[in-house]
Order: sequence, then C-alpha cells, then structure tokens
Amino acid sequence: MTVQDIRAFNRFYTNVIGALDYSRHLYAPYTLTESRVLYELAHSPRTDAADLRAELSLDAGYLSRILNKFEQDGLIERTASRRDPRRRSVTLTARGRETGKLLEERSNEAVGALLSTVPAAERPRLAEAMTTVRTILSHGRPPRREDVLLREPGPGDLGWIVQRNAAVYAAEYGWNADYEGLVARIVADFAQDHDPHLERVWIAELDGRPVGCVMCVRDEAPATARLRLLLVEPDARGLGIGGRLVTSVIDFARGAGYRDLVLWTNDVLADARRVYRRQGFVLVAERPHRSFGKDLIGQDWRLDLHGTPE
Repeated sequence: MTVQDIRAFNRFYTNVIGALDYSRHLYAPYTLTESRVLYELAHSPRTDAADLRAELSLDAGYLSRILNKFEQDGLIERTASRRDPRRRSVTLTARGRETGKLLEERSNEAVGALLSTVPAAERPRLAEAMTTVRTILSHGRPPRREDVLLREPGPGDLGWIVQRNAAVYAAEYGWNADYEGLVARIVADFAQDHDPHLERVWIAELDGRPVGCVMCVRDEAPATARLRLLLVEPDARGLGIGGRLVTSVIDFARGAGYRDLVLWTNDVLADARRVYRRQGFVLVAERPHRSFGKDLIGQDWRLDLHGTPE
C-alpha cells in the first residue's frame, strides 16, 4: 500500500459520490455541507453548536452562516443549552425535520440506484470491504455515542426486530417461542396497517448494522401512545442507545398530539426500567403472570406528555 494507492482510491470514490449528484438536484436548495449539518441535527445525540462544529470539522464562521440561513428558513431553533447556558443548543423545527427527511430520501434513492448496478452476489463482498476500510482507518477505536444513527426501518429491518428480540430474550432470560410469536404479531400488525403520522419505528444503527429498535403505536385508550419492543444488542450497550430510542418515542408522541405514553414490561428487565424511570415514566400497576415459559411480574408504566418539560 502506497500513498498513491490511497490517493487513487480517493479520486475514484470522489467521482462515484459526485456521480450520485450528477444533476446537482440531490441536495437542492442546499449545499452538500448544509445537508450534512441537517443530517447531524436529525441524528446526533449532541446538538450544541460547538459539538456540530467539532463533529463536522467546520469553521466557526462558516457554521454560523449556515445556522443563520437555517433559522431564516424556519428549519431550526436556537436556545441556551441545558448542559451549559453559555452554549447554544440547536434543534430542528417540524419544517426542518421534513426537509431533512426529504434530503435523506433523495440520497437513499441515489445510493439505491448505484447499488442496483452491483450484482446481488457481489454485495456482501462490497459491504465487507467497506467495513474493513472503516475498521482499519479508525485504528480500532471503540464505538462512540455519536457513531450511532437512529433511522427509519428499511427492507428486512422489521424481520430483524422479530429475530433479535426472540434470540436476545431467549439467551438472557430463557423466554420461549411464545415471546417470538408475540413480537411477530406486533410487527406484522404495524407492517400491514399503521398511520405514519401517529405510529413509527426506529432502528439504531452502528457501523452499518442494526443494534437497537423501538416502536411507537396507538393504544386503545384515547389520546394515548404505546411504546413497544425496546431492544439494544448486548455488544452495543453502554452507548446511551436505549435512552436515545425512548427519547425519540417521547418527542414523536408529544409532537403527534398524544396526551399519554404507556408501556408494559416485566420486572426482570432492570436496565430497561432504569431508562424508563430516568425519562419520567411512573409505575402505575404490576401483577404476576405466567408467560414465555416463565413466572414473571408484569408492570405498567405511564408518562404524562403534557406534564413533562420539553
């Protein structure tokens, strides 16, 4: 491997990326850098202006001009940071989220078109090669919180939710196939009939692979949403993924106009219960039951969305 090898690869890859935006309409009316800022605001757990500047390696003046433009366009709001009042926190407005979603859809379509030219038999080899490049050039550093992406499910992700819930809970708690059947019904109901304005699924992704999930669906009670199927892969725990997933559900449910957010869990799921408690959920009922091949204590938790500070 020589310097020229890396430079040649860089030229090739730059041309490939440029070809994705051959019409210059992919990110219009925003530049590639502006789109990157929108993407970070939508997916990063840290949204202070200083964090954005460091994460994207942008000049302070350049980032300030971008944020001013976004504010004029009604895409963001800037307030004093809760962590440090001397810093400015940047959050997307509803219009900003819609704009970011549109740009991401365009990008996904462009990459999908590129991927369609790769024979199916070659795709695993391509994915492995890309993972190898990332792993080697990251010098083997452990994953960071900001490496985790929260996104909507793609093809195959709903099946992954069923498979991983069944496998993880069988390995950690000895639950039988009854639990897999329950998860499969929940996921199938969502896939066959859901209102995207009121119901949603999030996938947590790390290094190109799913490592977590959660769902928000309508409950039978009026103006009430239900959080379901929170899961974080064992090897991805400790990165705050569970908290981010639950926060996403809370923000979505509040924005959709729900009054309450409820969930059902079991007392053996101690890590999940700690996440719920930190997010302001209150235990309202518990009762013993026999499910999934085990004697368990089921718990109902509730969060008053109007009573929780934004």
